[in-house]
Amino acid sequence: MRRVYFDNNATTPLAPEVFEAMRPYLVEDFGNASSIHWYGQRAKAAIETAREQVAKLLHARPSEIVFTSGGTESDNAAILGIVEASRYQTKHVITTTIEHQAVLSTARAIEKRGASVTCVRVGSNGIVDPADIERAIRPDTVLISVMHANNELGTIQPLEEIGRIARERDVYFHSDAVQSAGKIPVDVEKFGIDLLALSAHKLYGPKGVGALYVRKGTILKPLIHGGHDERDRRPGTENVAGIVGLGKATEIAREHMAEEAVRLAALRDRLEAGILGAVPLATINGDRAHRMPTVTNIRFDHTEGEGFVIALDLRGIACSTGAACSSGSVEPSHVLTAIGLKHEQARSSIRFSLGRFNDDADVDAALGVLPAVVERLRAVSPNYKVPMTSDK
Repeated sequence: MRRVYFDNNATTPLAPEVFEAMRPYLVEDFGNASSIHWYGQRAKAAIETAREQVAKLLHARPSEIVFTSGGTESDNAAILGIVEASRYQTKHVITTTIEHQAVLSTARAIEKRGASVTCVRVGSNGIVDPADIERAIRPDTVLISVMHANNELGTIQPLEEIGRIARERDVYFHSDAVQSAGKIPVDVEKFGIDLLALSAHKLYGPKGVGALYVRKGTILKPLIHGGHDERDRRPGTENVAGIVGLGKATEIAREHMAEEAVRLAALRDRLEAGILGAVPLATINGDRAHRMPTVTNIRFDHTEGEGFVIALDLRGIACSTGAACSSGSVEPSHVLTAIGLKHEQARSSIRFSLGRFNDDADVDAALGVLPAVVERLRAVSPNYKVPMTSDK
């Protein structure tokens, strides 16, 4: 049985070139980057090379890159760091209803500490209106946090307009770019971003390492305390091999991003066309123009998402119902309900996320089994009526 991986938004395979770049720092170049001897300086040099590679991807300065354990830590460090450092007596944060739980859970945490949070709604297309962000700003607003690309829908948010508003109102601007960095252009200067999170394992790097961009001059209180690593931003012995892997992954992404975006968009569109042409009552969720080239989220009415994923997996196709961190939840996706879907509609939606190692044969394999899976699932649905056929 051919196995096809269409869950690249959950995690991507480690690129062979990335593994080879990491290998020396797992064996012979094992030094602590804080040590002053030869071994330590070898590790330190490797980290600084990676810092330059990540900075180039974001159009940032190397000194503005802080290495972390991943996207969740980066988001936490940005939001908590800004709120804790603020001198305002009352502190207000603006975000959206479709953010990743790394942002929404942190927002709930700061509310328990006395801050207030406004979650701005998005339209049925899964995109926030910058005017709604501007209307939500108060005199005590310290931070605006809006993701670049949504992890479930792939919809791309208007960061440039939001960044302009943030600058005009003198409010810090943070973006979770975990799903976009390395796949579409990310320019912190163009977007007016002060803090940005990314994760290595979403762009063919290793798990357990990420980065936080912190614009020069941004006042940020550290999330954890210890030594003077990462310019006092993030203490702790650096994950040298992981950081090297992240650097290499960003370098590869920067070199091949444009061509890969075109290739993957074509694959995604062929998958969508095949599904919509073969499966009745199938609908694409979210905006079809302003979205990532790698993702499609499709609603299959009168099916149940978890059962759908399991049935496809038994036929060799790996996909998901949404965010990996929410897998197993009995609640429907907060992203899909935020765009107006009913609970049963949200629970019948499937995300297919394509990546570097997918090809036409993978799309053909999925299209070869998916219609039959839908038909079987609908056959046991109490609300589905088989369409009448015509004798003409």
